[in-house]
Amino acid sequence: MKTTAAGAFPVLQPGEGLPRGVDYLPADPDHVLWGRLPCAGDKPAATVRSGESILVDTVSHEGILEDQGSDPVAFFGRYGVEREQVLADAVEITATGRRRPGSDGPHVVTGPIAVEGARPGDLLAVRTERLTMRAPYGVISTRHGRGVLAADPQLGGDYHTFCGVTAGPGGRWLGTLPTGRDDEALATFPLEPFLGLVGVATDTADRANSVPPGLHGGNIDIRLLTPGATLFLPVQVPEALLYVGDPHYAQGNGEVALTAFEAPLRAELSVELLPGDQVREELGGVRGPFAAGHGLLIPTGLDADLNEALRRCVRNAVALLGAVFGMERRQAYLYLSAAADFQVSQAVDLVAGVHGELRVADFVAGAGGAGRLARRILEHTR
Repeated sequence: MKTTAAGAFPVLQPGEGLPRGVDYLPADPDHVLWGRLPCAGDKPAATVRSGESILVDTVSHEGILEDQGSDPVAFFGRYGVEREQVLADAVEITATGRRRPGSDGPHVVTGPIAVEGARPGDLLAVRTERLTMRAPYGVISTRHGRGVLAADPQLGGDYHTFCGVTAGPGGRWLGTLPTGRDDEALATFPLEPFLGLVGVATDTADRANSVPPGLHGGNIDIRLLTPGATLFLPVQVPEALLYVGDPHYAQGNGEVALTAFEAPLRAELSVELLPGDQVREELGGVRGPFAAGHGLLIPTGLDADLNEALRRCVRNAVALLGAVFGMERRQAYLYLSAAADFQVSQAVDLVAGVHGELRVADFVAGAGGAGRLARRILEHTR
């Protein structure tokens, strides 16, 4: 299938269109890991202070993997994408061949970024300020027996579809996907870009596989982490060693086939350190990452068993309501059953993820007694 999507907007090549006054971390081979996450002892690619911002380029793994030919120019050329519309950093990363097929994950991870003064026990708040699409096309795929219906003889297997980007009503960008009915029929859907992978280094001697999320964050795939949302990550090692990757243009909750609409983004991120003594005092019952934004508190639960992931998310939601609003545990549990939503973030990344959506507006009258840390968290929900 030929595409006209490459004309939606020009690609954003490395180093192009940089604003003044913001540090920039390109996704060149010296500043990325392919398929692995930073760990204790890794050297930072950049350094920021609490309260500062940094601009980070990300590259999608789709179109560069071995089973796609390890040649993004040839892969995307089959869909009508001209050579100059392929990202130079994607070409360069592919040429380095630093991924170990079979043992490493697929993701290209940009970083790590040292946060001055960060210590284990602190909480690192990573706010997505802005996301810019770097290419007007991307890919959705299923492979390696990892989709929810991988055992289905008709839907299992290794295959993908090319997606374009087109302008929609009101200036919104839309994704386009062939329906397969005929050469012209397309499905269109709204784009809500976010980074699927945001995390801090693990306190281990070896680099973890990039696929399963964990206490460090990583590949959590929460579609609510669009601009204006903040992810709170428990710092594991000195200087935190923040990293990002797995850029998405759109994803449904569950990510059931395996991938989302995978395509490259440039992210402007700001960071803030929340001290460990306040974390222990106010958030001692919350385990793992959580987020805030768009009027919501967003607890998470992670486990290989989806039911256990849900249970962990509910426990974290109860603890978060107690920490932020002083809510009694049993009342919080009952409130969640009546008024909160729990969504399957993803069910395909070895460790399943569930996230909750707790409306802050439901508790405006009771927010006055919140502690220092709780007030900071609430500020990130606006």
